[in-house]
Amino acid sequence: MTETDKQVITGDLDLLITNGLVLTLDDEDRRFKPGAVAIRGSEIVTVGPPESILPLHCPARTIDASGCVVLPGLINAHTHAAMTLFRGLADDLPLMDWLQNHIFPAEQKLTEEWVYWGTLLACAEMILSGTTTFCDMYLFEHKVAEAAKTAGIRALVGEVLYDFPSPHYGPIENGLRFTESLIEEWQGDPLVRIAVEPHALYTCSSSLLGKCHDMALRHQVPLIVHLSENESEVTEVLAAYGSRPVEHLENLGILSSQLIADHCVALDMHDMELLARREVQVVHNPESNMKLASGIAPVPRLLEMGVNVALGTDGCASNNDLDMLDEMDSCAKLHKVTTLDPTALPASKVLRMATRNGARALGLEGKVGRIVPGMLADIIVVDFHKPHLTPLYEPVSHLVYAARGADVRHSIIHGRLVMEDRRILTMDVAEVMERARSYARILRP
Repeated sequence: MTETDKQVITGDLDLLITNGLVLTLDDEDRRFKPGAVAIRGSEIVTVGPPESILPLHCPARTIDASGCVVLPGLINAHTHAAMTLFRGLADDLPLMDWLQNHIFPAEQKLTEEWVYWGTLLACAEMILSGTTTFCDMYLFEHKVAEAAKTAGIRALVGEVLYDFPSPHYGPIENGLRFTESLIEEWQGDPLVRIAVEPHALYTCSSSLLGKCHDMALRHQVPLIVHLSENESEVTEVLAAYGSRPVEHLENLGILSSQLIADHCVALDMHDMELLARREVQVVHNPESNMKLASGIAPVPRLLEMGVNVALGTDGCASNNDLDMLDEMDSCAKLHKVTTLDPTALPASKVLRMATRNGARALGLEGKVGRIVPGMLADIIVVDFHKPHLTPLYEPVSHLVYAARGADVRHSIIHGRLVMEDRRILTMDVAEVMERARSYARILRP
């Protein structure tokens, strides 16, 4: 290497992570032990052995990741962030009873202030447990966007839309206008993007679904909907339209790679073939589906058919946490026992569901989900110097089956260190928790 070449490569780095075991999750699934990741601005500059990087760079900040695993940040592809305020409020109930008799009434008390602080609480929980991107569907989503921006976490958000009046915007015409204004307001933001989000087929007419689809196409943003969450939904949609939920969306011309379908539990073979043919993005929420007894999504079969399946936690009212490491563990074990096949969903495949698949589902493929030069620096450092992570034979296996959210030591999002040594740098977490407690005293005096 000539002096000229060295001068081109050498330059001020904002951050260097070194001495950890780096899992790139790139196309070759490269690992570096030890490894280093160089970050300038919001992007990854280079990744490789420390000896090939350290002599060429002068970082402003260095993180020593000795004894840690460095990997792409986790992507929570479906949640309702502000429902942290309802955590434990209505447990052990069937889906429709839980939703219509407890959650919808509680949501009538929501204000934009509540949603802002409830979302900050969710962001704190997600950052502390390794999530660097989340996808949200809820009310007062302008405050969700603001909270995500404050927390420094990447987010795809959208106002929930349904035919009956919303506690936020009132009649649906206002909701559609509000969604369009959100898209325009946040266009080009480096962290926050907007999606169009009709709630579900049993709460949205064909006309509303069509309007949402048209808006998503017009603005080239994702369209997100709860789909086939349980057999009761299938029965209700069949009675109303004469076709199953997936086929109903096909008949409306809505199935496409732009559609993110949450849950997809109650599917038959024709449903799965349609999802595969139209390249629909599916988000699996195993813990929520188990807790609400909604059923078990046929994830191994969907993956075999070429469907991109990401992973999400759903909201805290039906999970009751936002820990994606825990969600990966549940996901892998659930499908092993369901299929009676211990190879059904190996740890490597589940980790990709929570990273690369999530990025693809949310329209972020090529931007996050891998540690590759030129991609955005969304990276977590997991401390493996723990009794429950010792000894170490296979790091991916430990991440899925043994690691916990509390093992995440550092979190970098968009090149910014947002958590260092378990301390969130973007908000006062104690204040956030106290706000949540004050709202809980109103919800249940």
